[in-house]
Amino acid sequence: MSVSKLFTPVKIGPVELRNRTIRAAAFESMCKANSPTQELEDYHVSVAEGGIGMTTIAYAAVTRNGLSFEKQLWMRPEVVDRLKIITDKIHQAGAKASIQLGHCGNMSHKSVAGELPVSASNGFNLYSPTFVRKLREDEIEQIASAFGEAVRLARKAGFDAVEIHAGHGYLISQFLSPYTNKRKDKFGGTLENRMRFMRMVMHEVMQAAGDDMAVLVKTNMRDGFKGGIEIDEAIEIAKELERLGAHALVLSGGFVSRAPMYVMHGAMPLKAMTYYMNVWWLKLGVKLGGRFVIRPVKFREAYFLEDAKKFRKELKIPLVYVGGLVDREKIDEVFDAGFECVAMARALVHMPDFVNRMKNDGLKRCGCRHSNYCIARMYTLDMKCHECVENLPKKLIREIEKLQNE
Repeated sequence: MSVSKLFTPVKIGPVELRNRTIRAAAFESMCKANSPTQELEDYHVSVAEGGIGMTTIAYAAVTRNGLSFEKQLWMRPEVVDRLKIITDKIHQAGAKASIQLGHCGNMSHKSVAGELPVSASNGFNLYSPTFVRKLREDEIEQIASAFGEAVRLARKAGFDAVEIHAGHGYLISQFLSPYTNKRKDKFGGTLENRMRFMRMVMHEVMQAAGDDMAVLVKTNMRDGFKGGIEIDEAIEIAKELERLGAHALVLSGGFVSRAPMYVMHGAMPLKAMTYYMNVWWLKLGVKLGGRFVIRPVKFREAYFLEDAKKFRKELKIPLVYVGGLVDREKIDEVFDAGFECVAMARALVHMPDFVNRMKNDGLKRCGCRHSNYCIARMYTLDMKCHECVENLPKKLIREIEKLQNE
């Protein structure tokens, strides 16, 4: 094995990171009233102080109707000053600050989005569950413009980079995937047409980013189910993003409304998920049908790596590997395969100073064992490791231990 690149600087577009680690844009659920909180600040500052090269505030909606959750950030002028406090503190800790911008499309409810959820096509989203309305062409143009405005707000808030969410079955992904895009107009049918909305968004984003902000894009390598995007189309999408000027791609996979566990692998601890739910009918629905809708996907370390290597062969653009990294040896294997950066989420929920402990203490492995408890409670409370929670009920402890041992 060659000398590790892990702690060497790297440039993503105009932005240089002190090392090649990124806190992945995993939803924190820490934005009460869709606004930044002290909790959000404390977490990202702890990760910055823990040695990360860049930390990413996750899943900020570019419009009100792009919100999935009540505790999700909504990018608007009113939150800029509070975000600037957070980015200033991240910078003081030596890290760069990024924010993920997206639109949930059909992954919402009228009570959160303020209207019937929208998507590429009419339909019904069983995962939410809700009916979904097809976007008009003028609305598509407005949402693309909203991405550009969100980038301008991110600059005012002190962010060094933005990550555009074009994966996981959210709105851009809903246009890209034949599973959700049944349109007969210029936005549907061929891959060329299905990429049209993505191109519109990237045009607005790159103009707004100018020459001083880095633009990353999270994109799927597979949707994770039959009838969705597979690697051949995903590579063409990645090549188009490269052509459109993106500075780096974050290679991921999965479709929240159809193959949610393909995103993170492992099993969802349904007892923990329902324990924290406060909507009785949703709790009942998950108890009765959760194991059929949220199907497990066997976890293995670096579970996306073999697919990601295929993209590395086809692209010149810097690539960020994400997916199941907890082990230093596996991290170095990713760099040896030609990737510029590694992104981690659950490992840094478990151990915010994982990077410093690898660098200063020679730590070889994070203690996260991917029970996905942090994900299960995220939908109602916040993203937090079970080891940081006092007085967990015994039934939840038993569920966590069972999943960790599988």
